[in-house]
Amino acid sequence: MSRTDLQTLPERAVELLGGEPDDTTLRRYLHGLPGVDAVGLEQRAADLGTRSIKTTSKAWALDKIIELIDLTTLEGADTPGKVRSLVAKALNPDASDPSCPRVAAVCVYGDMVPHAVEALGAAHGDPDDGLVSVAAVATAFPSGRASLEIKLADTAEAVAHGADEIDMVIDRGAFLSGRYGLVFDQIARVKQACRRADGSYASLKVILETGELTTYDNIKRASWLAILAGGDFIKTSTGKVQPAATLPTTLLMLEVVRDWHRATGEKIGVKPAGGIRTSKDAIKYLVTVAEIAGEEWLQPHLFRYGASSLLNDVLLQRQKLRTGHYSGADYVTID
Repeated sequence: MSRTDLQTLPERAVELLGGEPDDTTLRRYLHGLPGVDAVGLEQRAADLGTRSIKTTSKAWALDKIIELIDLTTLEGADTPGKVRSLVAKALNPDASDPSCPRVAAVCVYGDMVPHAVEALGAAHGDPDDGLVSVAAVATAFPSGRASLEIKLADTAEAVAHGADEIDMVIDRGAFLSGRYGLVFDQIARVKQACRRADGSYASLKVILETGELTTYDNIKRASWLAILAGGDFIKTSTGKVQPAATLPTTLLMLEVVRDWHRATGEKIGVKPAGGIRTSKDAIKYLVTVAEIAGEEWLQPHLFRYGASSLLNDVLLQRQKLRTGHYSGADYVTID
């Protein structure tokens, strides 16, 4: 799903900003946002991270985590065969248990999109309907260091090959030097490049690379900027920079989408990516989403985990709940 009524997006931005989205207007708006209480934010995240859930709820939580995973391979050594194996795991995570749900999407480099689409076949589609989407990283991922023309071509090619979702990276250098108008324009232009031949749009996830933004105030401003410019999701990280996803950062981004929803009635997604490897950690994010944005955000078009190894741990925990014991090391595939 995506914000397809793009004709209203520039108008809405101008209305909310009180002027055209140039550096001056955006700086006035973004720097006028309330500052982040870092101590309070981290304390609340720590408190939410200590919540425990009952065994009956844990079974539901593990299945929900699987349904919200973007199963990812983003390596220079990726091959069509590796992508086909990833798709097979996405469709049938636990061959011994037909009740195991599918993941939301597979996330690959743009040149691997045709192979993912072909491997999915009839199962390619909206994860809200139990199908599996194809997400492609674009815009010179992970650095974002390329001309706008290359970024737009990168995006358009992935969409033409069947990508349902585009994960773009912002120009962090431009953001950190205060060139907010440039960042806004690039996000808006990439969103336009997500347009398909039938007039619909691939969903756009805007990667902030929070580990490079250094402060919570910057993360908050970048989140608002990404949404104003047309992003359907705000995403923490590429997974290539540390720190990647953290609970306080994700909590902050959830507060932004909650406040945006209260102001406009529109729901924006959040995707923490990088470093979430265990079921225990993933459950902390589920609790945080429910507490901050609301339980309605616990569906694929509003929340995702960007992960490569998380699924394995979730499968082991599911098996433990079913049988009372952990399986051996060969129970899950090694990614």
